[in-house]
Amino acid sequence: MKKYLFVALALLLVQIVSAQGYQVSLKAPAFKSGIAYLTHYWGTNLNVVDSAAINSSGVGIFKGPEKLIGGIYVVVLPGKQIRIELLIDKEQQISITTDTSDVINKTVITGSKENIPYQQYQKFVASKGKLLQEERMAFAMSTTKADSLLHEKNYNLYNGQLNDYREGVLKNQPKSMLAVLLSAMKEPDMPKQSPVTHQDTLNYYYNYRNHYWDGVSFMDERVIRTPFFIKKIEQYYGEILPQAPDSIIKDVDYKLLLARSCPEMYKFLLNWFTDNYINPKYMGQDAIFVHLFEKYHSKGISNWLNEKQMESISRRAYMLMSNLVGEKGADLQLLDSTGKPSSLYNVQADFTLLCFWDPNCGHCKEEVPRLDSIYRASWKKHGVKIYAVLTPDEKTNSKPDWVNYIKEHNLSDWTNVYQTKEMELADFAAQKPSFRQLYDVTLTPTLYLLDKEKRIIGKRLTWQQLNDLLEVKWKTSSPN
Repeated sequence: MKKYLFVALALLLVQIVSAQGYQVSLKAPAFKSGIAYLTHYWGTNLNVVDSAAINSSGVGIFKGPEKLIGGIYVVVLPGKQIRIELLIDKEQQISITTDTSDVINKTVITGSKENIPYQQYQKFVASKGKLLQEERMAFAMSTTKADSLLHEKNYNLYNGQLNDYREGVLKNQPKSMLAVLLSAMKEPDMPKQSPVTHQDTLNYYYNYRNHYWDGVSFMDERVIRTPFFIKKIEQYYGEILPQAPDSIIKDVDYKLLLARSCPEMYKFLLNWFTDNYINPKYMGQDAIFVHLFEKYHSKGISNWLNEKQMESISRRAYMLMSNLVGEKGADLQLLDSTGKPSSLYNVQADFTLLCFWDPNCGHCKEEVPRLDSIYRASWKKHGVKIYAVLTPDEKTNSKPDWVNYIKEHNLSDWTNVYQTKEMELADFAAQKPSFRQLYDVTLTPTLYLLDKEKRIIGKRLTWQQLNDLLEVKWKTSSPN
């Protein structure tokens, strides 16, 4: 009796362990060899989870000891030309049999009830998609108004049928994984009437923004492994949300708060926000990255990052902390071309252009004369002053070339300054940040625009962009 009890318990334990992992069995008789891959969506890309060798019977098995995170998965057959999409959720002992002559209609997936409605949906989308494409092409080739109206009518009909099918899934199978995904994909409902007034347009915008995420739960990690979630993220933060750093920071914190009980979602969002704002598209948005570092990364929250990744993020954050737009730029105590001390803060001007350059830099040789030309032609009469810092290559002594360049190009109206090697070593010994770190000088020329109080109002801009910014500042400050 004890022996039978032991065997029964052992079998139960094996079943429990097996149930904790995943197994996806593939049968594709058209293949007699090769490697198939089990992948999942990560944004628009496919990340490989597992691989399986196909035997002479066309069978391959993907198997692992831990359950997979739910989402849309893709089995890529040998040759990487044929793909089979499936849903993976709670049921993870799945069998796939496919006829490669018609993957959509001749693939059978068992062991997962979530794939029954998903396969039906795929077939419906494929059939309607073909009709929609035909009507789109016919509309483009129409030669009469009647033809155009006919194909437009047909297109709207098929598109409406597709939308009705989706709404039917949401209504009749609300707890299915397909419904979760369709809900997350859904665009906010908008009023049918066109906006008339400016206030109407604003109301439409706020309605769209406020309901943009209605169908998405930031506590459901399954939406991460889809091709549409990253697109919604990119659209929202790139086009819909105001691009002011304060607005984005507030929203980012809220999204991370929502996701705090879902580790995979939290990880995905923090990684995406960090990657997106470490080198932002718009000036001033590096403040978002610094905020992410100070509030999350520096607190050890992103413990999934390796040492090299964390070091890279930390180094970048420390290079940006002291030169954020809207903050006061650090004072610089350097020497002018005659060897006399010259402080950045001693420059009295409504606007100060801070220029880091090297006379041996090819790009500087092109840009510095242009910068001086616009300075003489326009900026100087408006009281702009230039504080220009020699930023030499550490392996060469650029000072003689720098002095010669200043004389040859008559840059005497600029405050030209440099730092001796002794001054640099003294700062290092005192653990003071260098001007390279204070102003994130990683290439030359690097240009900053400071206001009267030495607050940074423009950074890492071209001279043309600086000129545009100054024109705006002069126009808005003009008493007329």
